[in-house]
Amino acid sequence: MALHYVFRPMTSADLPLIRRWLAFPHVRQWWGDPAAQYALVSGDLDEPAMDQFIVCAADQPFGYLQCYDLTAWNSGFGPQPEGTRGIDLFIGARDMIERGHGSALTRCFVDGLLANGLPRMVTDPDPANSRAIRAYEKAGFEQERLVETPDGTALLMVRNP
Repeated sequence: MALHYVFRPMTSADLPLIRRWLAFPHVRQWWGDPAAQYALVSGDLDEPAMDQFIVCAADQPFGYLQCYDLTAWNSGFGPQPEGTRGIDLFIGARDMIERGHGSALTRCFVDGLLANGLPRMVTDPDPANSRAIRAYEKAGFEQERLVETPDGTALLMVRNP
């Protein structure tokens, strides 16, 4: 991927875009009810343990990424190294899906954090979401085990430095 990704901190001005993206079928399939997810995402704007970003390429916003401190949520992931963070994302712009951006932007984002001392990044896609699992594997994550989370069974994937 030759594109340069920019991870711009999300603000309340981005909420209409997030609401629109959450309603698209390709996002809704894995993120669930748009109204419920919008309430969660918008509610996390003031959450100190959650960093939210709008992902841009060529100055165009096309995705959402959240990176959070595991100790702030009952994730169900079991013991992790101190300082481990979790990541979730979606590509909102329909013309950017299935083009390799998911794995490329994830690798770009996580590489930067690991290079700056992050001990581990984890993610927990739905075990049936083969597209996400493939993208995370291309970004250097390894499948660890199935876990039970507040949202149901998930595949814990880890990336170490």
